[in-house]
Formats: sequence, structure tokens, C-alpha cells
Amino acid sequence: MTKRQPTDPSKKSVWAYAYQIEPPRTPNRLGSVEAILEREQKDAGAGSRTWQGRLVSEEHVTHILVVSDSPAQDREVNRRLEAAFRAMDLGFTLTAPMPVEEEPLRPRRHA
Repeated sequence: MTKRQPTDPSKKSVWAYAYQIEPPRTPNRLGSVEAILEREQKDAGAGSRTWQGRLVSEEHVTHILVVSDSPAQDREVNRRLEAAFRAMDLGFTLTAPMPVEEEPLRPRRHA
């Protein structure tokens, strides 16, 4: 049996979950969703929270991968995303949050 190392209290818990959008959309057709993701990332960074959402387009489905410091999926950002999906008449599913044991993602800097 392996022994778990003590948890470093300075590290935050990080969670990941994903939206799956069908039919797939290219990022340029999800402008309102991109704006919501960028706004939440900016707000989270200003408040020393971890929250990052990224669009991942594939042939049969578009994903939005979310990494957050909370497993909660009933936050205001979730309501805004889901309202945007409904406004665009997109079907979507939401995966259960899963803990991530890596360091939190650092915000991307735009030039």
C-alpha cells in the first residue's frame, strides 16, 4: 500500500468540468460565449480566484473546458453560458466536476 503525501495547505483545490455543445460550432460562431469566458477569467483574476474556460472545437462536438477553484456549477457564469446556448438554440450537456491535482492554470496574457 502506498502512503499519500500530506497535502500542501498553500495549494488551492482545483476542479475541472466541461460543457459539450452539439451540433459543433467554430469559435468564430460563438462570439457571445467567448465574451462570457473572457469576462469571467478577468473577474476571477482580479479577485484572486481560479477560473478559466477554453473552447475546444472537434469534428462532432465543441467543448468548453472549465478549470475552477470550486466544483459549484450553479454560479452566475454558468447561468450566463447556458442562457447564451439557449439563445443560439444549441444543445449542450455538462459533465460532473472532477478534482484536478495539478497546479492551477495561469491566465493567458494577450498581446
